[in-house]
Amino acid sequence: MRAAQTVRTAGASGPTRPRAAHPVLWAALAALAGGAVLCVLGWYGVSGERFAERQLPYLASCTVPGAALIVAGAVLLTHGRSALAAARVEELYGLLVATGATGADERSTAPVATSGALLMVPCGTLWHRSDCPLVAGKPEAVPADATILAAGALAPCPVCEPERPEPGAPPAAPEPAPGP
Repeated sequence: MRAAQTVRTAGASGPTRPRAAHPVLWAALAALAGGAVLCVLGWYGVSGERFAERQLPYLASCTVPGAALIVAGAVLLTHGRSALAAARVEELYGLLVATGATGADERSTAPVATSGALLMVPCGTLWHRSDCPLVAGKPEAVPADATILAAGALAPCPVCEPERPEPGAPPAAPEPAPGP
């Protein structure tokens, strides 16, 4: 568990600020540690006494409260983690909504892929443009067969939205990948 984390403000390029850990998590850790210490002290006291009458005070004053603190610490730890997770989800949602409004306009105008070469993956269900992010850099992607496309065995990729080639037109050659 990290004591401090960095959080970006609403601007993606803005400065970062430290965020303190949730106080419920610190209380949970303190309760767990205190309960463990009390249980060890109770065990040590009980183990030194031969008769049950002399062991009961150690059980009542150390072991039972220690076990109660361990249970309370576990409950607080679970609650603290769920509250921390909920805060992170809200923060991510805020970032998504803040950048989603400006990013949606840019996405609608710029195409994802513009290549004329068509590729398919053997045993796949879609055909793609060669610069589609779903097949870019995959060595198993092969040039799409015009007869398979004409038969309608493959569907166009919803990401790069390639156009169906004209029947009888030669397939476009795949563009060479940029070198390292």
